[in-house]
Amino acid sequence: MGKDRQPFIGIFGRRNNGKSTLINRLAGQEIAIVSDIPGTTTDPVKKSFEITGFGPVVLVDTAGTDDIGELGTKRVSKTLQTIDRIDLAILIVTNNQLEEPEEKLISEFKKRDVPFLVIHNKEDLNPANKNIEKEYRKSGVAGFLKLGSALSTEPIIDAIRSTIPESAYTTPTLLGDLIHPGDIVLLITPIDIEAPAGRMILPQVQTIRDVLDNDATCIVLKETEAKAFLEKTGITPALVVTDSQVFAKANEITPKNVRLTSFSILLARLKGDFGQYMTGTPKIDELRDNDRVLILESCTHHVACDDIGREKIPKWLKKHTGKQLEFDVIAGLDNIKRPINDYALVIQCGGCMITRKQLHNRLKPAIEANIPVTNYGMAIAWVHGIYHRATAPFQKTEK
Repeated sequence: MGKDRQPFIGIFGRRNNGKSTLINRLAGQEIAIVSDIPGTTTDPVKKSFEITGFGPVVLVDTAGTDDIGELGTKRVSKTLQTIDRIDLAILIVTNNQLEEPEEKLISEFKKRDVPFLVIHNKEDLNPANKNIEKEYRKSGVAGFLKLGSALSTEPIIDAIRSTIPESAYTTPTLLGDLIHPGDIVLLITPIDIEAPAGRMILPQVQTIRDVLDNDATCIVLKETEAKAFLEKTGITPALVVTDSQVFAKANEITPKNVRLTSFSILLARLKGDFGQYMTGTPKIDELRDNDRVLILESCTHHVACDDIGREKIPKWLKKHTGKQLEFDVIAGLDNIKRPINDYALVIQCGGCMITRKQLHNRLKPAIEANIPVTNYGMAIAWVHGIYHRATAPFQKTEK
């Protein structure tokens, strides 16, 4: 696996500690606004660039965690939300600080399993003492570094290189363990109201690329053409991957000796907590009248009249269970407004637009509260009675 995505590195600390200055020094150019006025950075801002000696990254410049007032409290909340989206945290401190703002951040880093570095900045004005370094080492920091106007940033780059998880910049294969070189993979891809004009949706594009990367042959057809193609050519694909919303039709036309799954289920295994999905999906049959279901869309898009998450899945769930259910839909990475315990089930989309880290953190509150979680494709397969066939290709690989 090579580097095929940009890791997210969050820069945290109190106001005026030098977060934006560090970004500029790492980038070798002025890409973040620097000022002596505390609170210049008001919201998390992403900066994409190349760190010499490491590679492309996205640095997230955040507001100071000691901000005050009603607006300041909202800025701090936004800063803390950023932790769910990063692969590595860098905490900037000065003047031997280790108090409530730093302790709260460290607690949040550890809660979300985010490795973190501490940089004692402005070292030439007030050097770090041995006790402060010792206290930070005890907190679980991956590295404690010192930075002043005359000191090089090379040790920081070295620390980033050695600390950031490999999973932050690599993406495992979607189906490389399911196919072999020379295999034929058939993709059934509806072109409907949700398909972008002149393009294919991202999971379809990702699957095509993965098939090619694994030296297999990819055939792409609409659901209206797939049956005639199989009958006329006599081709027996090694695997058929379908859009979840035409699962029932794909199941009908795909020969029973051919493995069948969906784009969403491939993403569920790649990015989601597949074991939790496998446990949670059958819980659909335990839903009761007036239960509330949370649907998580991890991207924002124009809502069509026949939207898969907002319209079709609720309709299918109600029909399958025969129950009166309530649904909440949260788009992007917005906060979940209700307490997580208000929900009897959480259904997550494939997550093609977010990282594995972001998706796992998104589901973590529900899993910790023992609320069943599933994903679009697996839930759709369950209510259409083809769940076991759709997940069968992964049974051996998941053991």
